[in-house]
Amino acid sequence: MKRLSTLASLALMCLVANAQNPQKGTYGYLYCHMSDRGEYTAYALSRDGYHYEDIIGGDAVIDPKVHARIEGGQRDAYITRSWNGKGFVMVTTDMCVAKSHKWDNYGIDLMKSDDLINWTSVTFDYRKGTSIFCNPQAQSVYKDWSTINRVWAPQIFWDPNYVWENGDKGGYMIYYSMLNRPEEGYDRMYYSYADKSFTKLTQPKLLFDWGYATIDADINLLDDGLYHMLIKKEGGKPGIYTATSKQLTSGWGEPVENDYVSFEGRKNCEGSSAFQLIGDKTWRVAYIQYSDNPKHYRICKANENLRNFHDPVDIEGVTGPQHGSFMRLTKKEYNRLKKWSDSQKK
Repeated sequence: MKRLSTLASLALMCLVANAQNPQKGTYGYLYCHMSDRGEYTAYALSRDGYHYEDIIGGDAVIDPKVHARIEGGQRDAYITRSWNGKGFVMVTTDMCVAKSHKWDNYGIDLMKSDDLINWTSVTFDYRKGTSIFCNPQAQSVYKDWSTINRVWAPQIFWDPNYVWENGDKGGYMIYYSMLNRPEEGYDRMYYSYADKSFTKLTQPKLLFDWGYATIDADINLLDDGLYHMLIKKEGGKPGIYTATSKQLTSGWGEPVENDYVSFEGRKNCEGSSAFQLIGDKTWRVAYIQYSDNPKHYRICKANENLRNFHDPVDIEGVTGPQHGSFMRLTKKEYNRLKKWSDSQKK
């Protein structure tokens, strides 16, 4: 009995720790990104993770005028599989600098699809306040939502252990940076939870505050049992750094100061996205080197613990690469996107 109890406890511990986006596919990779040609989402396919081919010539795969109901532009696309592996979810920054002529925005777009081609969406305009959230009665992080200035670079992390008020388990942690200038002095990281339907969102909570501006977080669960975050420090010594925590929504200590994306010299980098090559336990970290003209989208290597960044190279074959994310594909999914791309060219 004691041995069975121990096994059960270990199984429970594994279950509790298993907050992670579903992984599937051993054939190729999808790079889903904002295009540097415009504020829209584009796709590119690869078999090796480095050399890519644009889908439909790098044009928009989703009409931002339809799905970005605030400003008509979508930036910073992040894509992953649905919680049950039977579909796909995506989040984007609802923002159009070309239209507004300023680096402010007011909300995000949540999207879902069964085939990576046809998408439905909901838009959350944070200026409308707590009424847009599914728990408007909860304690609010702001006194006045109408003065919000930024809701930037949302990403998704599936958390099977999240418990809703009605007792349902499982939710998508959506984490992003916000700024409300009248109420806070710099951009900080917040998080909300979306339900399985990907249409409802909880009020934001503060993820951490290190005393300076932080944006563009990217979280992964590693084999060491810790959650690892890549994040851009706007304050302090700028760069893309890493931090760790035992819990997904708390306990984030300050970044490691002596191991970060520093090899690019004085060039400015942001929009990091970590992924593993098929059959490889080490990591690849992609990011945009935006201070260059023209810009360079880079992929560097990191070890199994997302440390020791080295050997950066430019991504190849992508028209206008920018802030985005990577997802493994099955052969069926890969070929479906290629066939769709070919049909759009005719």
